[in-house]
Amino acid sequence: MKAVVLAGGFATRLYPLTEFTPKPLLPIVGKPIINYIIEKLEMIDEIDLIYVSTNKRFEKHFQNWLSNLNSKKEIKLIIEGTLNEKEKMGAVGSLKYLIEKENITSDLMIVAGDNLFDFSLYSFIEYYKKKKAPVVAFYDIKSIDDAKRFGVACVDVNQKVIDFEEKPQNPKSTLVSTCCYLFPENSLELLKEYIDNKNNPDHPGSFIKWLSEKDSVFGFTFDGRWFDIGHMDAYKQANIEYEKKLFLD
Repeated sequence: MKAVVLAGGFATRLYPLTEFTPKPLLPIVGKPIINYIIEKLEMIDEIDLIYVSTNKRFEKHFQNWLSNLNSKKEIKLIIEGTLNEKEKMGAVGSLKYLIEKENITSDLMIVAGDNLFDFSLYSFIEYYKKKKAPVVAFYDIKSIDDAKRFGVACVDVNQKVIDFEEKPQNPKSTLVSTCCYLFPENSLELLKEYIDNKNNPDHPGSFIKWLSEKDSVFGFTFDGRWFDIGHMDAYKQANIEYEKKLFLD
């Protein structure tokens, strides 16, 4: 199994913090966001290679980060030739680029580089093995208003996705996608088909909706804490919460 950390966005909503620093390298209690993700991926025996997908603008930032990282896994940077928001490939477009460039033909775990969570990726993989199908990590945000900012899912009694909307005006549930995915090898061909048919390359949720209409997609709902560092308030709150955790530990 391979893992991909998506770190190719330009995070304009967090300017000026991210004007000269990529969002995944912003510190949470003195440690880059991406380090928390890498530490969780390192614990999974099945993962033999971690890709970090980023853009040309922040290539040197990630090269410096990687040169100072003492990782238990092999990590490889994949650099897109984009320099600004207008040129970006989008999250799904970046995945297609990486899959084709690296000729990936194995199961794939995908995690957004701005995701902070405390659920076990081991549990995520064990659930995936039982389902033998694409799996999305969901979080019950418990607020209809807050859910409007995310991809919102409805699942049946078997946790199969039966409805998915990206940033709906009237969410049908409070179950939101966290941009953590597990895809079997056959789903990678469908991802290519999705992009080749000129579907939205930017929102992973749009791909999940499309995929769920073609194949069985299941939800893995977790408890605990989750932060999507999409705006300044979330970034500040994550620092507060993680500082508390360090103090309590």
